[in-house]
Amino acid sequence: MHVTTALLLAAAHALQVNHIFRRPTPFLNEKNTFTEDDGYKLLEGHREKRFSVAWARDLLRPPKPGKLVLVRHGESTWNRNATFTGWTDVDLSERGEREVEHASRLLLEAGISVDVCYTSRLRRAIRSSWILLKGLDAVYRPVFKSWRLNERHYGSGLTGLSKPRLAEELGEARVQAWRHGLRDRPPPMPSNHPLDVSSDRNYADLESTPRTESLEDTMQRALPLWRERIEPDLRSGKTVLVVAHGNSLRGLVKHVDGVSDEAIVDVSIPNGIPLVYSFDRFPSGDLIPHRTEQSVSAHVSGAFLEERGLLRAALEAEAELVRRVPGHLRQTDQPAVRALAKLELERKLIDLAADPSRLERAVERSREKKAPAVDALYMGLPAERVVTRIPKQSTCQPAAFAASDAIVILRHGRTEHNKLGLFTGWEDASLAKEGIAEAKRAGQLLRAHGFAVDAVYTSWLSRAIETAWLALQELDALWVPIIKSWRLNERMYGALTGLSKKAILGEHGEARFKQWRRGYTTRPPAASSFSPSYPGNDERYVRYLTDVRYSFRESLVRSLASGSLVLARKIPKAESLKDCMDRTIPFFTDEIYPRVVEQRKSVLVSSSENAIRGLLMHLCDIPSERIAEVEIPTGLPLVFDVKRRCLRLLDDGRYPADPAEALARWNFGTASDLLFRPCVSDDEDDECAAELPDPVLRLAEVPSYLEDTPSPSVDDMVVGALMGAEYMGG
Repeated sequence: MHVTTALLLAAAHALQVNHIFRRPTPFLNEKNTFTEDDGYKLLEGHREKRFSVAWARDLLRPPKPGKLVLVRHGESTWNRNATFTGWTDVDLSERGEREVEHASRLLLEAGISVDVCYTSRLRRAIRSSWILLKGLDAVYRPVFKSWRLNERHYGSGLTGLSKPRLAEELGEARVQAWRHGLRDRPPPMPSNHPLDVSSDRNYADLESTPRTESLEDTMQRALPLWRERIEPDLRSGKTVLVVAHGNSLRGLVKHVDGVSDEAIVDVSIPNGIPLVYSFDRFPSGDLIPHRTEQSVSAHVSGAFLEERGLLRAALEAEAELVRRVPGHLRQTDQPAVRALAKLELERKLIDLAADPSRLERAVERSREKKAPAVDALYMGLPAERVVTRIPKQSTCQPAAFAASDAIVILRHGRTEHNKLGLFTGWEDASLAKEGIAEAKRAGQLLRAHGFAVDAVYTSWLSRAIETAWLALQELDALWVPIIKSWRLNERMYGALTGLSKKAILGEHGEARFKQWRRGYTTRPPAASSFSPSYPGNDERYVRYLTDVRYSFRESLVRSLASGSLVLARKIPKAESLKDCMDRTIPFFTDEIYPRVVEQRKSVLVSSSENAIRGLLMHLCDIPSERIAEVEIPTGLPLVFDVKRRCLRLLDDGRYPADPAEALARWNFGTASDLLFRPCVSDDEDDECAAELPDPVLRLAEVPSYLEDTPSPSVDDMVVGALMGAEYMGG
């Protein structure tokens, strides 16, 4: 390495300076500046603290600015009905979900990978961001949810009203002035209005919420987010995805392109079609949008990845095909291949939709070649259940427990790897259909017991992230910050990753199998440097895992293999149970506990079995020689009462009254006595501690949505799969 470069590296390391990666000010108090958190404060807790060579390299040569990708959420249920929506928190329609799935494929085809995502606090935008990131295999990237990206607040004059009918009653001119006028505000919404959201938990961190807004108001409130967060990310070379709403996105476009007040009212961003900006950098460091032949117009420098209107025609054509020729779609195994194949199919449908007679001929040909298919049905019936209503036997009310500090620990729902008995580790297995149902059920249980989650911590593995998503959806809390850290990943199983446990047992014998699987200090065989199962070959860890030191050996191996200098981090090639605990427990004690638990906030930790063992080992004082005995059921919320220092289960109406029989419902291994101990309280008058022989937090009455949840048998699942059905129970 050149001496000058080495000196600059050392200087950057010592001073930890970087003019590009400067930290934005978390809270400002001038007009149109930040007064809220949006999850940044929590993320600061585990941002990279170690020196990165990239820091010093960027001192010598600033990185090329990142791309800005703007996506308007998919069609909502109120978009479909031509209803003014504003801050009303409606969901995506089925077509809206398909639009966003298509957008993810367009981004995949364009080779765009996302480093960070910004969205609003409204579910139609948040769910759109989920779908996009899942399609891009980037669910582990940070997502910030800011009210500044919310749709325009339409006040009481427009919110919830039909656009065509309102035009008939008030006149087209008045409605258009409210809708498109730059400075016209509809009548404000009073606090007693049924659609008022000013008292919702979503906005509890704000001093006040708008009662009505003009287009200018909406665009102005988005600017601080641009200046303090999005623009610095772009300067640092990150590709930024912004998933928001028509009017808040127009505000960003107006600022990026310097669109005039007169021209901005004519700028329109359709649902689900990415608008992509590239930037050049002035010598001063300022960004300037790069214009191309694909730029939208003289006013807008960005380029749409597809012509508007084409997708909706294709979706209508596909809906017709599904109705008339069931079962016409087939899927391949690999997500990327499946996504691109689906994109190609959608493009063919676009061509087909343009010629109705051609479409009709194609349908008739399909009917001749294919016998009518059976509609996808759920063939099984839920097994009989006896729901035992257990009256309360103490004055310890669920609300009192939920109001105290609580740590909700949730192992992700089942995956196909779990079902097949495969070592999963850091391999990114998705939830199986049963796992999806388990995650939803967990959210329903928490809702039934009145839990209000303030923050979520999860791993970089999609099975844990998706479990958190689905649970939050059932809690109606999609806006809650989700902090993702690799330190909550499952144990790294090395060369065993992806292999059958049964096969390893048969090949190596029970003693060796038990050591590798549950030995506290024994590591399984290490993955090789170039094995597909080694995280050092996974982009997410190569690019983003920066809070561990560099490995001389791994750097040497990769440099020799590539013929050029490669600096590689010390990413684990195999972990013992102790190795996993050594990263999980400090993350809890140093980050989660002081930043959330000590602030008397409720936290949900969604993770994998061995990472959860680490948390329980710390919280329940389980000795290391017995921690391997602990089994954690998938999809079952375990609630740790911080005040009373005990672990509880959440009643769903199916627990026997006897505590021992209640625990026997689940497989907690041979260490349930260490998990479910009597509560201890420093408060002598604490009646909740006195009742604690019962490990179950009982409900006085079971809500109908818990009673009615179907419980399909394994046979039902198999039949459903053979029939092409999709069971989404819960």
